[in-house]
Amino acid sequence: MAGGSDAAETLSCARCSNPASLQCPKCVELKLPREGAAFCTQDCFKASWSSHKSVHLKAKLSSLGTDGAGGQNSDLASEGWLYCLRKGQSRTPKLPPFNWTGSLRPYPISVKRNVPAHIDKPDWANDGVPKVELNSDWQHRVEIKTPDQIERMRETCRIAREVLDAAARMIRPGVTTDEIDRVVHEATVAAGAYPSPLNYHFFPKSCCTSVNEVICHGIPDARKLEDGDIINVDVTVYYKGVHGDLNETYFVGNVDEASRKLVQCTYECLDKAISIVKPGVRFRDVGEVINRHASMSGLSVVKSYCGHGIGELFHCAPNIPHYGRNKAVGVMKAGQTFTIEPMINAGVWRDQMWPDGWTAVTADGKRSAQFEHTLLVTETGVEVLTARLPSSPDVFPWLNK
Repeated sequence: MAGGSDAAETLSCARCSNPASLQCPKCVELKLPREGAAFCTQDCFKASWSSHKSVHLKAKLSSLGTDGAGGQNSDLASEGWLYCLRKGQSRTPKLPPFNWTGSLRPYPISVKRNVPAHIDKPDWANDGVPKVELNSDWQHRVEIKTPDQIERMRETCRIAREVLDAAARMIRPGVTTDEIDRVVHEATVAAGAYPSPLNYHFFPKSCCTSVNEVICHGIPDARKLEDGDIINVDVTVYYKGVHGDLNETYFVGNVDEASRKLVQCTYECLDKAISIVKPGVRFRDVGEVINRHASMSGLSVVKSYCGHGIGELFHCAPNIPHYGRNKAVGVMKAGQTFTIEPMINAGVWRDQMWPDGWTAVTADGKRSAQFEHTLLVTETGVEVLTARLPSSPDVFPWLNK
């Protein structure tokens, strides 16, 4: 702790508001304002450290933002903030060369977050390689879940919903997607669950954050959200041996009308697709419903990624394309669980892959939106296992009409 040098200036403790003369030494080093960095005692400083230290990270990220995505920041690099390459298997201190399709650029990512030893983990948690999933018969046959599996999925999907809601409350200009990932990670672990994306095929983070022209699988990084952005947050948690998967697209501050219509139409595409789910319906019909609604609004449906079976495996049969005239086989039966997760683009449906090997972006740089639920086919229809709760944040204006 460094002592205050200006006796004439009266500061208040950042924790208890009592008169303060001590200063956080790191704030002094970073030349941050004295207000908010003053403490009355060592005890107050220590009690505030877990939350106060985020001020230092934000200051470093601000200096990165003023330099641009390609600017080199030695402090961030020395603390492990590097650009991601090769599907998460390598890092680089320099922005990779690429023919970017839109205005968005990747930023450095932080080091991998830890999961406590007592948390039950999927088989890829340590080495990045799913083993049971790749060799399972459920890649070729659609599993009918047992009552026990269904009950565990209800619990898991409830946790996933609560975690996504926690992330949604973070969405505002100035927040980095890495901060969103931190909230997702901490909320998941606090619930006794594992963030399924973490180290899945070497994915480096605990959720996906897809901004503007990113279609899916965006990697949380040091970029701050800007007023007018849209962002999709995709959360999956692993609890009691099963996975629950959902995502939503949110507005950041004041968003233009075209983007608002894109996001609302995407929400409606998922809603209309869910409305046809029941025993006997063909999986291929989901794409017809989504394609019809998107096309009526002059939007396109991504063809490279689809919904999937889920349960004890993160991804398995059935594959559920979201576009029309697809060739998906099979019909829905009671006891099946799967996701529907349409990705809708403002321009062309085609995508390109960033050098990180994960981030899929629109080929023309125009915006994309997505929504996803985990569903259970019942005897009479469908149960949305990841449905919004009464406590879910009120962020979609059309739900209030």
